[in-house]
Amino acid sequence: MTDVTLSAPRNVPRPDIEREPEDISRIGEISRPIGLWEGIFAITAVRRALVLIGLGIAWEVYARWVGNPLMFPSLTDTLSAWWADMSSGRLPGAAASSLRVLLIGYGTAIMLSAVMTTLAVSTRVGTDLLATLTAMFNPLPAIAILPLALLWFGLGTSSIVFVIVHSVLWAVSLNTFTGFLSVSQTQRMAGRNYGLGGLRLVIFILIPAAFPSILAGLKIGWAFAWRTLIAAELVFGVSGNAAGLGWYIFEARNALETATVFAGLLTVILIGLAVEGLVFRSIEAATIRKWGMQNH
Repeated sequence: MTDVTLSAPRNVPRPDIEREPEDISRIGEISRPIGLWEGIFAITAVRRALVLIGLGIAWEVYARWVGNPLMFPSLTDTLSAWWADMSSGRLPGAAASSLRVLLIGYGTAIMLSAVMTTLAVSTRVGTDLLATLTAMFNPLPAIAILPLALLWFGLGTSSIVFVIVHSVLWAVSLNTFTGFLSVSQTQRMAGRNYGLGGLRLVIFILIPAAFPSILAGLKIGWAFAWRTLIAAELVFGVSGNAAGLGWYIFEARNALETATVFAGLLTVILIGLAVEGLVFRSIEAATIRKWGMQNH
């Protein structure tokens, strides 16, 4: 046999390789200044204002094409009726009356929802109770319990508050409880490691983690509250000592003042836009966007 001697590899230096830096000008623009119009259109408020202006132009054009103010008044006629009733104080008084009743019912529903969802995430009995009540009453339209409200509370503010609470409570509770269930076990265990439990766990862990779902429920509840309020005022008429927007619309319809009817509906829309833009978006910017819980 022939002995084969294995020799250790020699350290042979590798040849140096020099690379020329690439010309980044061939890659494309990394940054460029933003033009005036592009900067303007980057503002959300401007884009939404343009949408509203477009809808207003379409409204005016269609109304003039129809040519029947009794059936479909133009935007200019509606704005004239709106300004006349605003100047006389009739429309602000109706809006203030409706908002007062709305806030009472909406706030009551939120407090009841907070109690029910806290019990639901703390105990099994609370979970079963909330699931059963939500399945029973959430599909029940508020208009269906208007006769019961009349029998139980009479003709007045209490009846309207009752139907508003019914319309808001289940939507807010369902969204809140769904958000609580979506909180990861890691976050729950982290809270328990800090000694949090019961109400403290809900306040410091579950509510911040589930806040997108909670805020969505509050928005849905606000919309439901407005729908229920207007429908209830159309039936009940005067709530308390003043007539609300629903009764304002109803009286205008009886007098065949269609432009005034549209003025009342426009007031509801403007209040909704104001609450969405000033209240809910401010809350969203201070919480969800600040915490990085959704994409910008």
